[in-house]
Amino acid sequence: MSTSRFTIREVSHQTGLSPDTLRYYEKIELLPRVQRNRSGRREYSDQDLSRLRFIQRAQKMNFSLAEIADLLDMRNNPLQARNEIRLLTQRKLEQVEEHLQALTTLRDELTLLLNLCRGSENGCPIIEGLEEERK
Repeated sequence: MSTSRFTIREVSHQTGLSPDTLRYYEKIELLPRVQRNRSGRREYSDQDLSRLRFIQRAQKMNFSLAEIADLLDMRNNPLQARNEIRLLTQRKLEQVEEHLQALTTLRDELTLLLNLCRGSENGCPIIEGLEEERK
């Protein structure tokens, strides 16, 4: 059974990742050393593409590259690493909840400033509100 081989340009096109990013992932070992052909050019496998897509999905969930490296290690034996995966994901969820709370506060503050600006005939409540935050 033969496996497909892809050039760095083909992988870049399929994943949307730049060749520099692909080389970087290999350098920091998110991606194992990619097989080279006789002329030294990288030849990516289907397994490499699967790993890159996993990395991209994890990044969309706001996992850091270090966290993704941990997830990739745990990916090899998910049943044994289930508790670790759960804890990592719980921490990520808590960070997202904190971020949502901060964004909600920001939205409320901006809405208030806009409403104050509509009713003001002198000065600019938006600028004044930003000035107050600096103090």
